[in-house]
Amino acid sequence: MNPDDGDDGPEAGAGAGEAAAGSSSAQGHPLEWRFAQVFGERAAGEDVQEVDIISAIEFDKSGDHLATGDRGGRVVLFERTDVRDNASRRELERQDAPIGRHPEFRYKTEFQSHEPEFDYLKSLEIEEKINKIRWCQTANNSLSLLSTNDKTIKYWKVQEKKVKQVSVMNLDNSRSIGTGTASSSSTSSSKALLPNGGCSDKASCLNSDILFPPGGYPSLRLPVVVASQDVNLVARCRRVYAHAHDYHINSISNNSDGETFISADDLRINLWNLEINSQSFNIVDVKPANMEDLTEVITCAEFHPTHCNTLAYSSSKGSIRLIDLLQSALCDNHSKIFEEHEAPGSRSFFTEIIASISDIKFSRDGRYILSRDYMTLKLWDLNMDSGPVSTFQVHEHLRPKLCDLYENDSIFDKFECCLSGDGLRVATGSYGNLFRVFGCTPGSTEATTLEASRNPMRRQIVNPTRPTRTLTSLARGVRRGGENQGVDANGNSFDFSTKLLHLAWHPTENSIACAAANSLYMYYA
Repeated sequence: MNPDDGDDGPEAGAGAGEAAAGSSSAQGHPLEWRFAQVFGERAAGEDVQEVDIISAIEFDKSGDHLATGDRGGRVVLFERTDVRDNASRRELERQDAPIGRHPEFRYKTEFQSHEPEFDYLKSLEIEEKINKIRWCQTANNSLSLLSTNDKTIKYWKVQEKKVKQVSVMNLDNSRSIGTGTASSSSTSSSKALLPNGGCSDKASCLNSDILFPPGGYPSLRLPVVVASQDVNLVARCRRVYAHAHDYHINSISNNSDGETFISADDLRINLWNLEINSQSFNIVDVKPANMEDLTEVITCAEFHPTHCNTLAYSSSKGSIRLIDLLQSALCDNHSKIFEEHEAPGSRSFFTEIIASISDIKFSRDGRYILSRDYMTLKLWDLNMDSGPVSTFQVHEHLRPKLCDLYENDSIFDKFECCLSGDGLRVATGSYGNLFRVFGCTPGSTEATTLEASRNPMRRQIVNPTRPTRTLTSLARGVRRGGENQGVDANGNSFDFSTKLLHLAWHPTENSIACAAANSLYMYYA
């Protein structure tokens, strides 16, 4: 990825615009999204290399750093450049005052996290593609993160190292050149050489470019390593967690205790200690005794943001199970299950495929879980397992095309989802490099469609009238943003080859980072 800072984003009138956006946010009105930056933007008609396509995005807890992973096994880090204003920024946030500028990031460093491998026992190629990235707690001004491909998890530490130079030596090339070494070098070439590097002329046998004083040096001064003011960023792999999954790893998640994390594949969830890579503890195993009896697989797993004993995992049948590590060390039995029962007579060949949950996220306070299946976003309240509190239609307009989507495998695309830090909005991606932002407060009708480009509002889709919340719809939730047409405002059909699968919401601000192929776009409101 070639970093391309988007400094030509809208800056004029930003203060007034963001003040309006801030007030509208407080009132629950739709946010006005603006382009902020783009990294790795490709020119029109430029081919995208497969290895450059972004496959993971993650903000750190502070929001000052952003990490992306790609299909080539690389991890690229970005850092915020306006952090010098953070003190005043946080003060303004506490006072609910508008912030006068949008967050700006710059390229920090990148490193090769994973390489392609080959499992000789199973005759299986293991891709280097980064599936997930998760930030760990920082210490000593260093950055720590976990990255994983299909089989191996790695714990990386990135920190600044001062460049060291060797100085205070007896032999000084710069001084010797100025004292006539050039003339001595021409004569030394004719001297007879002895075995083992010896020379018949002791005065000039050390080096033809160094003037050795008659009688030698009175004392030998050992070289001294001196740290300069130059600083390099160094990424070092601290630990490798391998050989614990028979199936492809689909998710990793850090625990709030800062010491452990989980990794999940199709059939098992393992609990690791960050300091121990030689063993893990299997806490969930859904593998049946006979694989022919297998009816569902694990699709995603996530730790609760504050309760270190609680985690949730989703399944291909559209259910979310909440498990409590305090109840049992082996958590095959869940403490709660969240699922929406299908209406009678609505079952079809595609029902189970489109019900499969591709991503789940806890809200920052841990009260809600956001889930994404192929057709919808659903918001679940942990205290209410009768059904989702809200359902947001994302791909309802594609229902007549499910047969075509199945034929070209698009129906198996795994879209991610995210929540805003204040929990008032949710977002997810779609086809045609579009992503959608919904308001999830009671009574909100916000359903904004944006395009991952320098002009995010270019393909605004007119949203139909939303149903009002009624007592009968409270248990099942409110459906919003449905019945979108399969064409954009310009009448162009959606291109199913361009899809926005990965996006992340800044933890404290209304700022979204999303990936369109090899380009990283950032927007703010």
